[in-house]
Amino acid sequence: MTPNAQTDDVRVSDAPPANWVDRYMPPFTKPYLRLMRADRPIGTWLLLWPCWWSAALAWNAAGIQMPDLWLLALFAIGATAMRGAGCTYNDIADRKFDAQVARTQSRPIPSGQVSVLGAAAFMVALSFIGLAVLLQFNSFAIALGMGSLGVVALYPFMKRITYWPQFVLGLAFSWGALMGWAEVFGGLALPAYLLYAAAIMWTIGYDTIYAHQDKEDDALVGLKSTALKFGVKTKPWLMLFYGLTLVLLASSGLLAGADGLLYLGIAAVAIHFGWQIATLDVNDPANCLHRFRSNREAGAIIFAALLADAVIKL
Repeated sequence: MTPNAQTDDVRVSDAPPANWVDRYMPPFTKPYLRLMRADRPIGTWLLLWPCWWSAALAWNAAGIQMPDLWLLALFAIGATAMRGAGCTYNDIADRKFDAQVARTQSRPIPSGQVSVLGAAAFMVALSFIGLAVLLQFNSFAIALGMGSLGVVALYPFMKRITYWPQFVLGLAFSWGALMGWAEVFGGLALPAYLLYAAAIMWTIGYDTIYAHQDKEDDALVGLKSTALKFGVKTKPWLMLFYGLTLVLLASSGLLAGADGLLYLGIAAVAIHFGWQIATLDVNDPANCLHRFRSNREAGAIIFAALLADAVIKL
C-alpha cells in the first residue's frame, strides 16, 4: 500500500509523545522515518555507544589524547543509517508477526503505511549510506564491517527457533566495539574482544527488559525471547549479565592502559544498573520501556569515562 492521508499520520505506539518526526516532518516522510525508527532514537544510541567506546579505548591504548572527531561523526552517521536499514529489514521479515502483536501493529508495514517493496528500496538506500561511511575506514576495518552482515541477516529469524535471540542481537549490535579499535590499529587485540563481549552482555540485559513488553503476545504467536525464558527470575539473570558487562569493561580498560577515571565511570554505571534491576517491574510495559531507554545514559557514562581517561592522563 502506498502511504496516504489516512495512514501516514499513524503514530507508532511506543514512540515518545510529541517526538520530532510526529511534530515537524512532512506527512509523506513520516512512514519512512518511523520505519527507520527516527522517532525512537534510543536504538541508534545503543548501536553507537559500542563504536564510540571502541574508539576511546583505542585512543587510551595508543596514547592519543586528541579525539578524532571525524571518526566519531562517521560512526554516528553509520549507526543512524545501519540501524535504520536493520530495523527496516527486521520489519520486512517480521511483518506477519508484527500484525499480531499489539505494540507493533501500528508499525509502517503491518499498518499499511509502507509497502514491502517500498520498504526494501528504502533499506537499500540506507545501506548505501552505511557503505559510503564504511569505505572511509582502513581495509581491515572495511572487511570487518562487512563481516557483520551475516549476523544481522540471521537475527530476525532467531526468535522463531531459540529463546536466546537477544544473544544474536548482541553479536550484531555490539560489532562496533571492534570497529573503533580496528580503525585506529588496523587489527584487533584482546582489549577489543573483551569490550565486544561486554557490549554483548549489556545488550542481552537491556533487550531482555525490552522484550518483557511483548512476552504475552510473543507466547501467543509462537515467538521466543529471554524474557519468556527467564520469566520471574529475570532480575537474577540481569544481575549476571550486567555484572559481566562491568567486569569485562574493567578488564578491557585495564589491558588498554586506562586509568582511574574509567573505573569511576564503571562504578557510576554499576549504581545505574542496580537502579534498573531494583525498580524493574517486568509486568509493567511502561516501566520496562523506561528502564530500557535509560541505557542511553549508561552508555554515555562509559564513553565519557573512556574519553576522559584518554584525554586526561592521571
